[in-house]
Amino acid sequence: MTEQSSRWDVFEFSANGPTEGNPYLEVSFAATFSLDNRQVTVPGFYDGEGVYKVRFCPDTEGEWSFATTSSAKPLAGLKGRLSVGPARANVNGPVRVRNQFHFAHADGKPYLPFGTTCYAWTHQPEALQEQTLKTLAESPFNKIRMGVFPKDYIYNTNEPLYDVYEKRADGSHDMDRPNFECFRHFETQIGRLMDMGIEADIILFHPYDRWGYCTMTEEQDFRYLRYIVARIAAYRNVWWSLANEYDFLLDTKPMERWDRFFHIIEEGDPLRHPKSIHNGDVDKNYDHRKPWVDHVCIQNWDVKKTLAWREASGKPVINDEPEYEGNIAKEWGNISGHELVNRYWLTLCRGGYIGHGETFLDDADELWWAKGGVLRGEAVSRIAFLRKIFEEDAANGLTPLMERGSTFKRVSAVADGEVRYIYFSEHQPVEWALGLPEKDGDYEIDLIDVWNMTVSPLEKAALPKVHPQRITGGSHITNQFAAAFGLKLPGRPFLAVRIRPRRKH
Repeated sequence: MTEQSSRWDVFEFSANGPTEGNPYLEVSFAATFSLDNRQVTVPGFYDGEGVYKVRFCPDTEGEWSFATTSSAKPLAGLKGRLSVGPARANVNGPVRVRNQFHFAHADGKPYLPFGTTCYAWTHQPEALQEQTLKTLAESPFNKIRMGVFPKDYIYNTNEPLYDVYEKRADGSHDMDRPNFECFRHFETQIGRLMDMGIEADIILFHPYDRWGYCTMTEEQDFRYLRYIVARIAAYRNVWWSLANEYDFLLDTKPMERWDRFFHIIEEGDPLRHPKSIHNGDVDKNYDHRKPWVDHVCIQNWDVKKTLAWREASGKPVINDEPEYEGNIAKEWGNISGHELVNRYWLTLCRGGYIGHGETFLDDADELWWAKGGVLRGEAVSRIAFLRKIFEEDAANGLTPLMERGSTFKRVSAVADGEVRYIYFSEHQPVEWALGLPEKDGDYEIDLIDVWNMTVSPLEKAALPKVHPQRITGGSHITNQFAAAFGLKLPGRPFLAVRIRPRRKH
């Protein structure tokens, strides 16, 4: 019998095998999928009660065959066939790096990450999880950072819905016996996000722990990683975040182990989902230049450094935690919605990407950043507005503009092909020319109020006045703007300008 699937969907093959002993430790299982002269080997996993599974995400249409290998005879040499048809509507494939600093789906559709953080949402009561999914469906977010393990931290001290590993009689956790129900629930929620078109940025380790997960042995760490990769790598919406604040775990997981973690993921992930790792201390960034890292993943409030991070790494930059909109006592969790929106525009207009989080005090301790639930802040609607603007003309990615050989330092300016964006942030000029097109033409020029969410047409104006300027050596430059025209502006901060060739209707 030939099984049926579609390109970039999850195909699952199950078989019954041994139950004695501890199959998680003792039984290996995998399958090799073949199409013409191509072979893809996919690790399998034990799912409890004698059931072994392999999950495969076919990236190519055609008539595939597969055969299993295993250390257990009943699971070895099983064969099957898989007919893979075209991708279903609105399925664009996994996200990958494109054009060095940007992302796109496997079918080429540009992907601009607009992510949020809900660390332990899958560990909350089911009613709260349903509310989180409902909120996400109505939000502008197309990516969510979420942890495999529960979290022990302020505003997040409740017991998780499921233990990740089984409990012993004394209440401690046996890190050699996974709780299959927990993993099934976790991957179910990843699948629901996938159906909503939301990427799941999976945080594999974090330091906020009272259950013993962050002090597993090296062997247990490696086994856990292989297991979670085998279970969820076939979901097209998965990203890998090795850790939230890895540097706070260096006492139990030395740097060479983090490097090995990346390699283990690569070995078990045929789709090569995006991989990165996230710092705690702003001075302890992982070396994202290492070849196994796909993009920069950091937390840092000084978003004007985005240009420097791009130049240092040569990779896409996602600032997951530029601080959160909220009102808690922690300094990273009480900036205004206005300031978060400002940091969004600053980051995007310097060629990077940025994440959202919300930390408003709540009587039930249901803070979005920790548990999900509902969104209360003012930034969300402005992020939706921003996302619509940038996705409208998305093509190759936002590239920082250059002026006399250097990037813009004070104002922020980027271009995607012939479309330019200039963001003034705290600056409030009444006339402007820097970064405008050097050749005159028929342009649509819009003034964008990033907080009031308005887009108003602008007309070309004369260039601002200039005066010769003395430079080193005693010579002079004219200081003439290279632009073909200038603009008259309202003289208010937190405005942006978009310039693009006029559309033909």
